[in-house]
Order: sequence, then structure tokens, then C-alpha cells
Amino acid sequence: MAENGANGNSKAPETPAVQMKVLGQFVRDLSFENVMAQKGASGDVQPDVSVQVNLDAKKRNDEGQFEVMIKLNIESKAKEGGDVLFILEIEYAGIFQIGGVPDDQLHPFLLIECPRMLFPFLRRIVSDVTRDGGYPPLNMDNIDFVQIYRNEMARIQAQQAAKEAPTADA
Repeated sequence: MAENGANGNSKAPETPAVQMKVLGQFVRDLSFENVMAQKGASGDVQPDVSVQVNLDAKKRNDEGQFEVMIKLNIESKAKEGGDVLFILEIEYAGIFQIGGVPDDQLHPFLLIECPRMLFPFLRRIVSDVTRDGGYPPLNMDNIDFVQIYRNEMARIQAQQAAKEAPTADA
């Protein structure tokens, strides 16, 4: 008969289970400027679409509650001529109840896992708005929130390193 280790009964100190509950989600701000329709242009145009993504998270007054927002700036231009077809700006937010996430992992959790939960709903809104604007629905590719987080952390570290570096005045 083995004691603890051999039969798998030895346990590390238990960490609380991560809990995430979406309490609500909503469009905070939405702007769709249909430039092509305002100009009266028509016809088949091949679009060139650029998407900028910004993320924001903040603690709310209630314990364990956070508001996470995805901000998209989408601009569609004609491949030939570069005329702007439309500009879509949207801020989509979710209210999350979060528990069991260690403090040192909370920041990446808020800016990676929470946006992953919101993104399918945001994608559908973008598709509907572009379709209702008279264009084929814009079905956005998945967004790699891990890579966005890593890029932002690298940018902040580079910015801090530049501030701390001695200047060569001599």
C-alpha cells in the first residue's frame, strides 16, 4: 500500500476555480458612415478593409465586477482609386463577474478571455450593420487577443525602457 504520492492522493495547495459570468453586454457607441452612398456612387467595387482593434478594461464598484470593451475602427476603401466606401466605429462592452483569478493573472484574463466571449456577438453586429448599409456583410476573421495583448505589453515595455535610458548629451 502506497502512502499519498504513488496513488495520486498528494495534492498541491488548492487554487480556487476560475469563475466568469457575463452579467450583460451592450453597444456603448456605434457610428456607420456610408460615404459611398452619400456620394451617389454605385457599381461593383472591390473593397480593401482595414480593422483596428483596441481593448479596455476597468473595475466596477461591485466586488469582482469588471467592464471590458472592444473598440473597432473599420474602414473600407476601393482597391482602385482608394475612395472610402464606409467607416464603421463601434464600442462593444461586457460586464463580467470574475472570481478565482490570481491578481497577477487578472490583467491578461480581462484583456484576452473576456474579449473572446464578446467577439462572436460583436462580429454579428458588424455583419448586420454593413449588410444594412448596402454592402455585402463583413464577416470578420477571428481576432487573436493573445497576440494583441503581447504586442501591447511589448510596446509598453519598450516605451518604459526608452524613458529610463540615459540620454547621450556629452
